Amino acid sequence: MSAGPVIRLHGIANCDTVKKARAWLTQQGVAHEFHDFKRQGLSPALLDAWLAALPLARLLNRAGSTWRRLPEAERAAADANPAVARTLLLAQPSLVKRPVLQWPDGALSVGFDAADWLRRTSR
Repeated sequence: MSAGPVIRLHGIANCDTVKKARAWLTQQGVAHEFHDFKRQGLSPALLDAWLAALPLARLLNRAGSTWRRLPEAERAAADANPAVARTLLLAQPSLVKRPVLQWPDGALSVGFDAADWLRRTSR
């Protein structure tokens, strides 16, 4: 990939999927920046931009241990009310499905998909 706008990878440094994604980008020679939203925070503006572009179901990690540790009432409230889910995502960034990758054109990808990423970086 030629030098140009940088890809921004959002996630948590110790997440295995984020580690794989970062390693893949590096191995492919793809310039990228990493934003650890557990350490550096997840701003309301950034989360709102993601929620405007993607369905909540795509961003909310219901398979992770953070979700499973939530009381049933909180999980039900988040499922029923996007505002509650947003509040939970901001309070506990580990609830965000990872990684979230922002492409130079502003498009977003959630999760690591090497085949899709290869197509995007080979353009």
